[in-house]
Amino acid sequence: MSETLRTVSVERLGSGRYAAVNERGGRMEFGSGEGTEFTPVELLLAAIGGCTAIDADVATTRHSEPLRFDVVVQGDKISDEQGHRMENLSVTFHVEFPADEEGDKARAILPRAVKLSHDRLCTVSRTVEIGTPVRSTIADSAE
Repeated sequence: MSETLRTVSVERLGSGRYAAVNERGGRMEFGSGEGTEFTPVELLLAAIGGCTAIDADVATTRHSEPLRFDVVVQGDKISDEQGHRMENLSVTFHVEFPADEEGDKARAILPRAVKLSHDRLCTVSRTVEIGTPVRSTIADSAE
């Protein structure tokens, strides 16, 4: 089993506004839905779609650059006796390649690449589907 720690810090910017900061210095603002920033649920959907999109893009663009490469991720946010959560998650690819030999190769690879990403490679959707527990703690204020 291979293990590599990943870390993101979340900073409060103001009421309902936050920034996620990665160890490479990348920064993404998000919020509670009052403004145009992505909400945490939308970031989850983007992470699911983005993870599989990257895998499929790497596999297919070895042969051809797509004319169109869009991924739509959606699901139902529900609240019941188990609390708030997402159900009916789906990832739909809208991809077009040129009508040539290389485009045909990329088109042929796309279904396998998407399936392999879903079944083995995409850390995000694999984590969601497996149901990895999340532990929340409060650090000592002296830290």
